[in-house]
Amino acid sequence: MCFLTRGLALLLGVLLWAPWQALHGAPLTELSGDQDFQLFLQRNLEFTRKIRGDVAALQRVVCDTLQLCKEDELQLVRQDLDITQVPLEQCHKRTFQAETCFSQIRAGLRVYQGSLATIQALLPAHAGLVETLQLDMANLSSNIQQQMEDLGLATVTYPSENQDPLPTFSTNFHHQVGGFFILANFQRFLETAYRALRHLASL
Repeated sequence: MCFLTRGLALLLGVLLWAPWQALHGAPLTELSGDQDFQLFLQRNLEFTRKIRGDVAALQRVVCDTLQLCKEDELQLVRQDLDITQVPLEQCHKRTFQAETCFSQIRAGLRVYQGSLATIQALLPAHAGLVETLQLDMANLSSNIQQQMEDLGLATVTYPSENQDPLPTFSTNFHHQVGGFFILANFQRFLETAYRALRHLASL
């Protein structure tokens, strides 16, 4: 039975999209039949989809109101900005572990939750959407923390107020481009997190 389970997991790893080939040995395979864990995954897949939709809505606003729509046209300006992509490599490395992947997702959500203050200042007419997005991100992070605790995994408790410094921009145009790339990077981060949750749900 154990051999069959490992063989099925290996087959899934071969069939899934390339970055997820390495996940066939994930230590959560034995939880595939755990109803509470599967419910956590399904609920938070839906939650992540909602957050991705809200980020996409803000990206459309930036495109429509600021005429900033294509990354390739802004790469030269990006080089002058202190905007980086939050890493999620622990969610698709050969050494995949739920603890490190979930921890990276939570750490990334915290970074982007703070960075959205830049978007709120840039798009004051859409402050309500930004605040809703920040609340959803906090709830997703809390859900993951609770599940990690239920699994007996180590967690980090963050202070309620984000103390991380916000990006600074020398001009209003740099602020606009910075906001564009914060949203673009966040959307990629969410896509990776979504794939990780979806893969765990498929084990």
